Amino acid sequence: MSVMSNVVLEVRDLTTKYVTRFREEVYAVDHVSLQVEEGKSLGIAGESGCGKSTLALSLMGYYFPPLHYTCGEIIIDGRDISAMRPDDVRKSILGTEIAYIPQSAMNALNPTQKVIHFVEDVFQAHDPFKSKKEIHEFAKEAFETLGLPEEVLQKYPVELSGGMKQRTVIAVSVLLCPKVLIADEPSSALDVTTQKMVIKMLKGLMENGFIKSMIFITHELPLLYNVTDDIMVMYAGQIVEKATAREAVFDPLHPYAKGLMGSIIVPESGLRDVKLAAIPGVPPNLKDPPVGCRFAERCKYVRAECKVAAVPLYDAGGGRAYRCILSEEVLREAYQHAG
Repeated sequence: MSVMSNVVLEVRDLTTKYVTRFREEVYAVDHVSLQVEEGKSLGIAGESGCGKSTLALSLMGYYFPPLHYTCGEIIIDGRDISAMRPDDVRKSILGTEIAYIPQSAMNALNPTQKVIHFVEDVFQAHDPFKSKKEIHEFAKEAFETLGLPEEVLQKYPVELSGGMKQRTVIAVSVLLCPKVLIADEPSSALDVTTQKMVIKMLKGLMENGFIKSMIFITHELPLLYNVTDDIMVMYAGQIVEKATAREAVFDPLHPYAKGLMGSIIVPESGLRDVKLAAIPGVPPNLKDPPVGCRFAERCKYVRAECKVAAVPLYDAGGGRAYRCILSEEVLREAYQHAG
């Protein structure tokens, strides 16, 4: 199958696992497929432990024990990196093809180095012949474009506020103009004002030509409405819903996606009157996942047949999909009666 020319990242049936010291296998990413087009952003939402961050590491070929690649394809701009050695991916793919903003990005900078020295290390790892003068000029221009003052380059991380460190890490991550940027909960642990600044900066990366597309990972589904074009909801290592941002926030189909929306206070018009309700229970243990629907034990709409066999991802048309045996009509009617 050929890859569409405007698809920057395509993932087909990706499965990765953790192997514990007792040789137990935990499939944290279970047959995941997705596409991200040039100029578009994809949001990935779900509770802690659902597989979001493991998916991010897998997309970068970061397969170091206990994480192991099992099967599937990861195609970036037409190049399949799934069969490449992790060291080769790190040297030739990371930074230029795909970049990553990790959780706790504020701690990603070396406390003993000025920011400019960190920038020099990034450039010289990919282009050892680039002079320091060229690096400094490019970094200065890039930081100014992204709304960061030039003097940040000459500071140590300890001299920067938490929000400034976060924005600096983002800027350094995109200096080599990667095709895909993965932002793993980049706005967590920030106050509301700083969070807005970080979100604004991320949204401006494509406008300023630093990246072609973005994957934004968070446990706050409503946050993605103002950041991404499409949303993918994960649960227990699987995709349970794919939709546009508007569909996922205002008209979720899967009971888990519906539960996520109902458990968070959101300011968007049309959702302010939604009653808050926590999702009962906890996610299943992936060392021994249930045979049927993985959300069945926590779902108020569960039926006997939900626990019989694995539930496929049903195509709902228009690029939308959800993993539930109940039809769209039945689900919407149930939600309406539930208030």
